[in-house]
Amino acid sequence: MDVTIYTDGACSGNPGPGGYGAILMYGAHKKELSGGEPMTTNNRMELLGVITALKALNRPCTVQLYTDSQYIVNAVTEGWAARWRDNGWMRNKKEKALNPDLWEELLTLLDVHQVTFHWVKGHAENPYNNRCDELAVAESRRFKEYEV
Repeated sequence: MDVTIYTDGACSGNPGPGGYGAILMYGAHKKELSGGEPMTTNNRMELLGVITALKALNRPCTVQLYTDSQYIVNAVTEGWAARWRDNGWMRNKKEKALNPDLWEELLTLLDVHQVTFHWVKGHAENPYNNRCDELAVAESRRFKEYEV
């Protein structure tokens, strides 16, 4: 099954209230997903957007995944995340990798699905990326309303 996914994350402050959005498309079907957390980082929201979208697939799929996060694209395509895992979640001999819980979950999902990552410029002319940004920002604002 061939699926196209767009994802985005947003954070109001970093850390701060954050949200993610994802759009899954299969043939004529389209599904939007979103969520967030009251205190998080932009990179965690970017990762959660990808993870949530992949977890929504109910069987192994071939996925074209579009994100404006170079952090995610490079960490996967350049093998950084796998290397961090192999090195006990260390980026190098002194620095711990950030977000190991989410990277572990993503790498597990990448063993299930055949995913090709594509970087798209954020806040540009891509309507799906822009819609994901709207979903993510709306979620972050939902949490911001409850800040004291």
